[in-house]
Amino acid sequence: MLEKKVLWEGRFLRCLQLRYEDRFGRCYDWEAFQRRGVRGIVAIVPFTRDGNLILVRQFRPPVEKYVVEFPAGLNDREEPLEEVARRELLEETGYLAKELVFLMEGPLTSGSSTETLTVFLARDVEYHREQRLDDVEDIEVIKIPVEGFYEMLFGYADGKTWIDLKIPGFFEIARRRIEGSG
Repeated sequence: MLEKKVLWEGRFLRCLQLRYEDRFGRCYDWEAFQRRGVRGIVAIVPFTRDGNLILVRQFRPPVEKYVVEFPAGLNDREEPLEEVARRELLEETGYLAKELVFLMEGPLTSGSSTETLTVFLARDVEYHREQRLDDVEDIEVIKIPVEGFYEMLFGYADGKTWIDLKIPGFFEIARRRIEGSG
């Protein structure tokens, strides 16, 4: 990266102009957004002992719809990512993770954002208490059996609700890890 310049800054986001050089030596400008005060994002793939996956259905203003997704959250308190994952799972779903296993990390929307996502597998999660949501959060907890998972998952997709595209991939990676083949 040759240069980074802040073009615009809001309460939660900033827009950056990135000047970079490609592998042929040509220089270009690119725009990207960055979250302010955030050092990573976590997502949790939580399985219960009795064979269910816990997901959330949450209203997302940028897409003007509900989205079925994994419990997730921002590292905005300078915590270790594993602690962020534990806290967010408990706050959003009321489920407690005794064990978290790192699955993978990488960019979310590499063409427009600096965000990176770290994904954890949570095995044998247990219901602990009611959700403790922030005022702006509208989150419904969804419990889907692993048996017949895709049919039930895609049954949520309608004109008012989308399915997060990360679910099938992370579900399969987590399931293989549990089965010992990945």
